[in-house]
Amino acid sequence: MRDTSDRDPGSPLRPPETFEIVLRTSQMLSPVVKELTFERADGKAMHFEAGQWVNLLIPQQEGEIKRAYSIASAPGGHARLQFAITHVEGGPGSTYLHRMEVGDSLRAVGPQGLFVRRHGGPALFVGTGTGVTPLRSMFQHALAQGETAPLWLLFGVRHEEDRIYADELRELAAAYPNFKVFYTLSQPKGGAWDGRTGYVQTHARGLYEEMTALGQGDVHVYICGLQKMIGNVRDLLRKEMELPRQLVHSERYD
Repeated sequence: MRDTSDRDPGSPLRPPETFEIVLRTSQMLSPVVKELTFERADGKAMHFEAGQWVNLLIPQQEGEIKRAYSIASAPGGHARLQFAITHVEGGPGSTYLHRMEVGDSLRAVGPQGLFVRRHGGPALFVGTGTGVTPLRSMFQHALAQGETAPLWLLFGVRHEEDRIYADELRELAAAYPNFKVFYTLSQPKGGAWDGRTGYVQTHARGLYEEMTALGQGDVHVYICGLQKMIGNVRDLLRKEMELPRQLVHSERYD
């Protein structure tokens, strides 16, 4: 992960540490994305801020390799960490992680990253693919803390089956009136999909203007995904819509 946000980190973040984690559960979220739930082997609470990431130290014959993954779970003073891992064909890191079995362990270094939410109030989260994972941590934490300002997620994927956490997001939207989810598919299959299509930048302006019209204060935007998408959305927000830089926060994972 690389933080490219225009941010004011506020209070100092906790320094990273090296620790062992043990796989407790795993499940497929899409044809290529697996959710792995780990716990610290020492049982200590994992202290991090929503939006941060860790380096997983993955054993290989030639030694450990490092792979950075955003934490998908929300902070809560527990030992648990969740990640959503896309299997990359031929990728040694993701292949190893997808093959891990419950009870297996590895080392991790973290938390790291400055892509954190320092501002309450309305927020538009824009994510594509597994870029939704740090955003999930943010809005889950905000909802658990009782925030009532609008929290909207614009989630872009290629196909309908790529919508990871779809059931969970539907349940959150039903439980919290201030949380809404908007999907857009860039490559819908057949004619079954009747929702939004195209890239997230096609829909970001309309949603942002709709949120602003609610009159609940400045709307901060949190963007995570591939560099090209982030560049397009940032250009829209900063150059075309002329949003102040302090309202736009982003992190890329390529």
